[in-house]
Amino acid sequence: MTLIDTRTPEAKRLISGATGDWEIIIGLEVHAQVTSEAKLFSGASTAFGAPPNANVSLVDAAMPGMLPVINEECVKQAIRTGLGLKAEINHKSVFDRKNYFYPDLPQGYQISQFKQPIVGEGKVIVSVGPDRQGEFEDIEVGIERLHLEQDAGKSMHDQHATMSYVDLNRSGVALMEIVSKPDMRSADEAKAYVTKLRTIVRYLGTCDGNMDEGSLRADVNVSVRRPGGEFGTRCEIKNVNSIRFIGQAIEYEARRQIAILEDGGKIDQETRLFDPNKGETRSMRSKEEAHDYRYFPDPDLLPLEFDQAYVDALAKDLPELPDAKKARLISSLGLSTYDASILVSEKAVADYFEKVAAGRDGKLAANWVINDLLGALNKAGKGIENAPVSPDQLGAVIDLIKEGTISGKIAKDLFEIVWNEGGDPRQLVESRGMKQVTDTGAIERAVDEVISANPDKVEQARAKPSMAGWFVGQVMKATGGKANPQAVNDLVKAKLGIE
Repeated sequence: MTLIDTRTPEAKRLISGATGDWEIIIGLEVHAQVTSEAKLFSGASTAFGAPPNANVSLVDAAMPGMLPVINEECVKQAIRTGLGLKAEINHKSVFDRKNYFYPDLPQGYQISQFKQPIVGEGKVIVSVGPDRQGEFEDIEVGIERLHLEQDAGKSMHDQHATMSYVDLNRSGVALMEIVSKPDMRSADEAKAYVTKLRTIVRYLGTCDGNMDEGSLRADVNVSVRRPGGEFGTRCEIKNVNSIRFIGQAIEYEARRQIAILEDGGKIDQETRLFDPNKGETRSMRSKEEAHDYRYFPDPDLLPLEFDQAYVDALAKDLPELPDAKKARLISSLGLSTYDASILVSEKAVADYFEKVAAGRDGKLAANWVINDLLGALNKAGKGIENAPVSPDQLGAVIDLIKEGTISGKIAKDLFEIVWNEGGDPRQLVESRGMKQVTDTGAIERAVDEVISANPDKVEQARAKPSMAGWFVGQVMKATGGKANPQAVNDLVKAKLGIE
């Protein structure tokens, strides 16, 4: 029996405590490393995986007398991202100094943007799901701002028994901090939001989105309240670098806060860390407020200014983004919302599909890409970039099906051969004798042989027409799966005298 959740969308967002329902309030600050060959204020390389302290200029190391110089490509990438988020682009923005002291921050401050960011308010439409019925629910998450800032270095505490080492390769790398409004109400919504954000920046080419390399990570703000009540005290979970961990951190932190409140306690505003091994958050430090950082405009950097023509030139070259592509696939190819959502979820998957579908049956192409190709890739632990079957090869398999040269069953076998051995599908069908039998005379002989060998089942089939399927299966088996299934079905019914 299938259980159907009949609750309203609002009710689904509530979490039950010992004394009643609670609502989770979630806001995210996503740090996306800008795709650029050089850092935000220096010419040092941003290449990942270099030896410690190999990509460090005198500016990054905060040597005396060194002055920052803005990297225009990072500015362009921030504007492109803002446009992709349907956000307001501010023609004038200011860089500020955010003062705090840590071993991996050589300057003793971070150059960031505070009151005047480069990108203002925007919005992202997030599809949450699918649920058990395969349905998606669209929600709108507001964007508060996007600002540019430089990354800090990295402290390594596991290299020596008594000392910590500092790697400044990441110091000065450009980050886009994308701050959402507190519009999310569940771990699933937050996970879907980060997934959508990562998809957008990958389509735009403004961030590679590789969370395992730290180029996309999130600070997660969580609070709880009674439904419709005042906002509660929030706690911030720092630097979560996995979408799965984001969901786990939210679930744990919400439960922790609810337990405290139901026990009569109060929530302390603090910064916490998520321990993925234990699946729990733990206290890191009391939460700083903006005034604790003593922000002031950076005296070494002039305000950043550009005109609308500059923005328009960048907008003109933007690629088709996921929402627009999904709408086009649904309208022009007749795909379902579910199929289109899967196909546009990664740019590489969408590009692969569009090559396969070019000039072909879109629904058939979608079925093969989603069910067969992506299924095989998932089983093999491969990404679409490393698919053993190229779009041209998969397209050829589909062409052979549409022409009637091979059946759907033969196509499955052919796909396996191409996956494991490679080769031209057409040549493989010819050389290995894989063409389906369409000669009605040969099929009729096979049908007659099966019927004559099973007289007892003939009477059963005439009394119960669904038994015809058994005869079809026997004929297909006798012909090695090469007989045209529709022709077999028609002949079996005609020979048995059933509809």
